[in-house]
Amino acid sequence: MPNQKRRREDRIISKCLFPAAGYGTRFLPATKATPKEMLPILTKPLIQYGIEEALEAGIHTMAIVTGRGKRAIEDHFDISYELENQIHGTAKEHLLDDIVSLRQACTFSYTRQKEMKGLGHAILTGETLIGDEPFAVVLADDLCTHSEDGVLSQMLSIYQKYQCSIIAIEEVPPAQTSRYGIIAGEPLAGEEGLYRVDDMVEKPDPQDAPSTMAIIGRYILTPDIFDILRETPPGRGGEIQITDALLTQAKAGNVLALKFKGRRFDCGCVDGFVEATNYFYQHTTPSTKEGL
Repeated sequence: MPNQKRRREDRIISKCLFPAAGYGTRFLPATKATPKEMLPILTKPLIQYGIEEALEAGIHTMAIVTGRGKRAIEDHFDISYELENQIHGTAKEHLLDDIVSLRQACTFSYTRQKEMKGLGHAILTGETLIGDEPFAVVLADDLCTHSEDGVLSQMLSIYQKYQCSIIAIEEVPPAQTSRYGIIAGEPLAGEEGLYRVDDMVEKPDPQDAPSTMAIIGRYILTPDIFDILRETPPGRGGEIQITDALLTQAKAGNVLALKFKGRRFDCGCVDGFVEATNYFYQHTTPSTKEGL
């Protein structure tokens, strides 16, 4: 059971890390010069949905790990004097209301991942932006939606109670386990959809998977994860896997998995991207559709 004593990690989580340095090869040629995180679902890029989810959870400091060719992300969350002046006072001015509100509510910082060595390496690269404090992680191509609290809000409620690393999970078909990190764990008594993790495997074949509970792109991590990542050797695919580092924490009883409420779209693949586009269009009000 995770240690519930008050300790250094017992703080409000104020920072969210966005690993955004990947090439997005499944969307080539569209992503040759456009970051995959900037691909739009209707009129908003994927990463903006993630930023909005973090802000909804009360997080105001956004730390983004980028790479070469990702300048569009920085430009998107910066002021655009020419554009904003051009549409000021016109019927189109309201179209920038959401992004202007985000710019005013959030602080954005950036660092570059010089080599693509896996998600664990990307998170370690973000240490300079995070420092010695617990933090959230959002993978923008996992687009999540819920009619009430967002996924990060649900996870933060669990973190405040247990003060340990939290991962979001969902059931996947057995044939898809080779696409995810898969966990094994025991349900926590009295906690709906919450598991104490005792094992996790990165992208196992179906016959080797310990369950069908897959990790998706939402994490709450305690700062000791950085030291663990530094000592974690390359794993599957020669990359530094966050699942390997989390397993070290799990062996000490310090990782919980939340089967979150809501729906998740895998926008890292074309099928999921199209599914998300159709879903958000169908759930858009008629007046909004007229402006699309």
